[in-house]
Amino acid sequence: MSDKDKVKQLRQSTGAGFKDCSSALEESNGDIQKAVEILRVKGVSKASKKMQRHANEGVVAVSGNSSKTSLIEINCETDFVAKNEDFINFVKEISEINNECNSNLEKLNKTIMKNSKTVEDNIVGLIAKIGEKITVGRTKTLNSDGIKNYKYLHTIVKDNLSKLAVVVSLKSKTDSEELNLFGKQLSMHIAASNPISILPESIEKEVIDKEKELIIKELKNSGKPKDIVDKISTGKLNKFKEENSLMTQNWVMDPKKKVKDIIKELNTPELKIEDFTRIKIGE
Repeated sequence: MSDKDKVKQLRQSTGAGFKDCSSALEESNGDIQKAVEILRVKGVSKASKKMQRHANEGVVAVSGNSSKTSLIEINCETDFVAKNEDFINFVKEISEINNECNSNLEKLNKTIMKNSKTVEDNIVGLIAKIGEKITVGRTKTLNSDGIKNYKYLHTIVKDNLSKLAVVVSLKSKTDSEELNLFGKQLSMHIAASNPISILPESIEKEVIDKEKELIIKELKNSGKPKDIVDKISTGKLNKFKEENSLMTQNWVMDPKKKVKDIIKELNTPELKIEDFTRIKIGE
């Protein structure tokens, strides 16, 4: 990636100006991830979350039913190939195989496809035919006793293939139209709000530690006394947890309420969000 492209990507992900982005990239020796952190510590970055991994093109495929649902991300280099008929047909078939394999990549790669070749051999053949790098990205199968899965596909490429897919698992002793509507809306909420955990206490320690480190560095440059910095950093960290945990996020359909408030209002016995997965191409 050229220096010009790096600056462009950094500006898009942080909202910072050209000069600040150029300076941050120079300081980080061209490392975009480190440049994002430098901008944030300096108070320049407008992004609330650190930039995720390098973006790829491709599609996310969803297969299965309401009791067992699988997602698989297939990456390529350009959006043009992501809409190629050969690519789409390959992804559709591999999506069904992924559901049968419960997202076991080792088993998936060795599975024989309709043309009597393995998945990994078909990938090699498709690369040779299309002329682009094609890889299997993230996969997940949601399948637990007593759960019902709800899905949402955004920016659909074709049928069960999209640029963003969400599956959320709800556990309840009852079934109703109201619950089904909530499940659908919840999957849409996850697509829009991008939570990283169901509950604040479930956020991975590495994520919390990294966020805390960035907050402390950012506040140290403010010149405030240590006790004030500690108090502000605690507040910022608590806000980060709240905004990134599904149950404590503002409900997209009614931002004055939290997701947990909506669940209480449903008055459905033992209703629980068991799990969720959100996969977006480019993240």
